[in-house]
Amino acid sequence: MAENENANDKNQDFTKFLIMTIASIVIMFIVFAGVNYVIMENLITQKISTIQPSGEELGDEEGGEDEIQKGIIVDLGDFILNLCDENAKKYLKVNVAIEVSRKDDDFPPEDPNAKSGGHGGHGEAAPAADPMAAIQAEMNQYKPAIRDAVITNLSSKTSSELATAAGKELAKEQITNDINSILAGEREVLRVSFGQFIIQ
Repeated sequence: MAENENANDKNQDFTKFLIMTIASIVIMFIVFAGVNYVIMENLITQKISTIQPSGEELGDEEGGEDEIQKGIIVDLGDFILNLCDENAKKYLKVNVAIEVSRKDDDFPPEDPNAKSGGHGGHGEAAPAADPMAAIQAEMNQYKPAIRDAVITNLSSKTSSELATAAGKELAKEQITNDINSILAGEREVLRVSFGQFIIQ
């Protein structure tokens, strides 16, 4: 009888010990998880605040970037040319456009006196010239040399080189450098775009 009571006491003691151990582990886990969450939340908040610029800085940067990125599109037209594949003759048909930088005097502000300068008759000022027409006329003098640079660059490629995105990007970069050397600082090529791009 005494042995049964001792066995029951031991079982109860072991059960209590087991329950206390499990409860301690659960409590420690909850405390650890809570502390970890608070620390990580603070670290993430600090990181985000150091990475994110303030609203004013963001506005300034975006404004500056927009000004840099806006250019004037010049369509160079369609090109049909041979590629330098050795085994088989391959042709490329591509439409190329370039975006060139603006100058400060490209779009002069309108003179308010130009429209209302006279009261009719012969004293009125002549209408202002179209700025885009002047820019297109300026770029037309470079067009033969620019088209030649595009033809030389693209016809030196194989169809497998131009079939990949990386190959097209490399060709655009080389064309940009070639055209910038032709423009000699008058304007800068911001980007080269391929429209229709067919290899046969």
